Amino acid sequence: MKKPTTLARKKLVIAALEDIKAHDILAIDVRKITSMFDWIVIASADSARQTKALARHVRDRLKESGATIIGTEGEESGDWILVDAGDIVAHVMQPAVREYYNLEELWGDGKFDPVVNATSPAKPGHPRRRRAA
Repeated sequence: MKKPTTLARKKLVIAALEDIKAHDILAIDVRKITSMFDWIVIASADSARQTKALARHVRDRLKESGATIIGTEGEESGDWILVDAGDIVAHVMQPAVREYYNLEELWGDGKFDPVVNATSPAKPGHPRRRRAA
C-alpha cells in the first residue's frame, strides 16, 4: 500500500474527526516553526468518551491508510489525547482543557487553516493569534 502524502493525511485526520462530530477543528501548518512535525490538528470533544472515540478513530483511519502511528498519549483520562503520526500530530481536547493550554497561541506563528465545525461565529483573522511585538 502506498503511503499517503502529508496533506492527504491531514485531510484524513480532519475527515475522521468530522465523522464523530468533533468541533472547532483547526489545522496549523508549523513547518516554518519546527522540524519535529509539519501539521498540528486540534479538535474539541464534549466528553471523555467522545475524546477517546475521536482519537481511536483518527488512529484507526491513519493506520488503514498506511500511515505509521508513532504513539498516543492521554487515553487514560480522556481530557486531552494526542495522536502522533510523525509529520501530523492530532490533539483531541475537551473545551476547558483546550482553553487552558491554548495551543493556538503557542503555535500562533504557524499558518492557520479555516476552522471546521466551529461552535462560534468566525472572526476576521484568527482570534487567538499573537501579534508581532
